[in-house]
Amino acid sequence: MKETADNLIAVKSKKFALRVIRLYKYLTSGQREFVLCKQLLRSGTSIGANVREAVRAQSKADFIAKMSISLKEASESEYWLELLAEAGYISEKEGESMMRDCQELIGILTKIIKTSKANK
Repeated sequence: MKETADNLIAVKSKKFALRVIRLYKYLTSGQREFVLCKQLLRSGTSIGANVREAVRAQSKADFIAKMSISLKEASESEYWLELLAEAGYISEKEGESMMRDCQELIGILTKIIKTSKANK
């Protein structure tokens, strides 16, 4: 993987994690919602953590495995965002914005994994 792609996914996954953390803080203040938010917090912050591990992978297979975990976490985050939006815990505008970011991460991760497997 090229250094620019490393940086792109690392930067975008960290920004997404920070948005997830802020959303978690907002939704749990005043005891509005805990279970769905905690799930989103875990999966949404795990994306970047696994990307960071992948960048320092010991082998190509390890890199692909870590990026695949990131992709799974991004997909799970998308699910929790859908539930939060459909349950009315987040506004349609906020839900769409976060969903777009999440889907962008899914697209980038999918491309990285496919390219890495092709260059194996």
